[in-house]
Amino acid sequence: MIRGLINGINNIFLLFYVIILLRIFLSWIPNLDWYKQPWFTIRNVADAYLNIFRRFIPPYNGLDFSPIIALIVLQVIQNVVIYAILIIGRGLV
Repeated sequence: MIRGLINGINNIFLLFYVIILLRIFLSWIPNLDWYKQPWFTIRNVADAYLNIFRRFIPPYNGLDFSPIIALIVLQVIQNVVIYAILIIGRGLV
């Protein structure tokens, strides 16, 4: 049961990583219409998280380094959640 929960949470985090990476790569396409699907959804989902870091990490020479920090923080959050589930799971057994 715990293994299934952990796999499910890892899959959710993986989906979020992919959405953020797509957002980063799609930002290199200059003529992309961000108001058409699926680009609109990708931008809105990723930017909701990335904007938290963009407030503290301004672009440097036109390069946005905030996604790097955002992905590292997301990895830390994933590890904390998985570790907490493992600890709680041991207490329930």
